[in-house]
Amino acid sequence: MFFLLASFMLVSLTMINMKGIDVNLPTATSAQPNNKPDFTMISVDAIGDIYFEKEKVDKDDVLPRLQKMYEANHDVRIFIRADKDATYENIVFVLDKVRTAGIQKVGLEIKAFETAAPATPGAPAAPAAPAAPASH
Repeated sequence: MFFLLASFMLVSLTMINMKGIDVNLPTATSAQPNNKPDFTMISVDAIGDIYFEKEKVDKDDVLPRLQKMYEANHDVRIFIRADKDATYENIVFVLDKVRTAGIQKVGLEIKAFETAAPATPGAPAAPAAPAAPASH
């Protein structure tokens, strides 16, 4: 089930940049592009502002807007695009509102890991960042 959810999490950065605001994304080594344009982007910037596509939305308006989207299309897909300096609290707030609205297809956008210089021998390997939240 996790792998099914993870497949919805991976998104193409070039396509996302057209739909969302600019945020400094975290990286993951297993990121792969997803070229399907049938999703809605919710961005959280470093200071905690929430955007639907490029439109800033108050926290009080997030749930009603998500419910309206779900009523219009029960198969709506949401991708959360959060700045790596955004607080965990703000990201969980958005994720909670998405789930409260009844939306099941939720993903987190990440930036593909850029290969760096080879690691020094004996140094511990950096752990891979998770690409997706667990879902019920």
